Amino acid sequence: MTSVKFFNGYSMPLVGLGTWQSSDPTELEKALDAALEAGYRHIDTAYMYENEAVIGGVLKRWLDSGKIKREELFVVTKLPPIGMRPEHVPHFIQLSLKSLQLDYLDLYLVHMPVGFNRPQIDRIMKVSKIQPANHQIELHAYFQRPALVEACKKHNITIVAYAPIGSPGRKQLYAARGITFTPIGIMEDPVVVEIAKNHSKTPAQVLMRLLVQQEIAVIPKSVNPERLRQNFDLFSFELTPTELEKLKALDQGPDGRTFSMNLLGPALKEHPEGKYVFID
Repeated sequence: MTSVKFFNGYSMPLVGLGTWQSSDPTELEKALDAALEAGYRHIDTAYMYENEAVIGGVLKRWLDSGKIKREELFVVTKLPPIGMRPEHVPHFIQLSLKSLQLDYLDLYLVHMPVGFNRPQIDRIMKVSKIQPANHQIELHAYFQRPALVEACKKHNITIVAYAPIGSPGRKQLYAARGITFTPIGIMEDPVVVEIAKNHSKTPAQVLMRLLVQQEIAVIPKSVNPERLRQNFDLFSFELTPTELEKLKALDQGPDGRTFSMNLLGPALKEHPEGKYVFID
């Protein structure tokens, strides 16, 4: 299985290209070309990433050349926090469509909704006319969130894991903002390394295979052509039940979380849903 189905029957590729921190136009263009050549069709971006126009230019070039068709692509972008009022949504959708040079989006997410945990999901399911299709959350071997994953599957909400290998590239970004970030070292974990050797794969491939084998999509970010190809090669091997048990035993629960919503400051504490941020 290389894709997962939404409640309405549409499908999403299980492996996508994450583009957070990809703001250098030349670097991003090269990465996108390499990704599309490697077979990526799921592209994840956001208004806040300030790279939709670059992505749109590359996609238009590929579409105009006939090398790919629009229906082969799965393009995701997100409503920014400054647009989270009903009357603002059409405005921001149109801005993203214009930048991406597309007529439609395949998935539109609410960027950084406060909390969005099990109680909130249950509340939304009871009142929504159209149910949520997807939940994009931090998810990796050290932070597996089984209860939240089960709640999403119960309601037929697909899951995309961001930071599936711990997002080690954040160290440089955070340092530029005066924030200390120590990579969690998940790819150096002895269990992960051993399993990778058993399959002649990289630790990153094993970590992402853990997720896609559970029908959880992953959106690793890379600008290295060889690493892009490796990250896409997740379907040429399968983890054994014993290996899955060993990897699931690495879960550290809330202590494994690496993205802190405290970066949002006092506004988060004052938000009526703020109490849900660190609860699954």
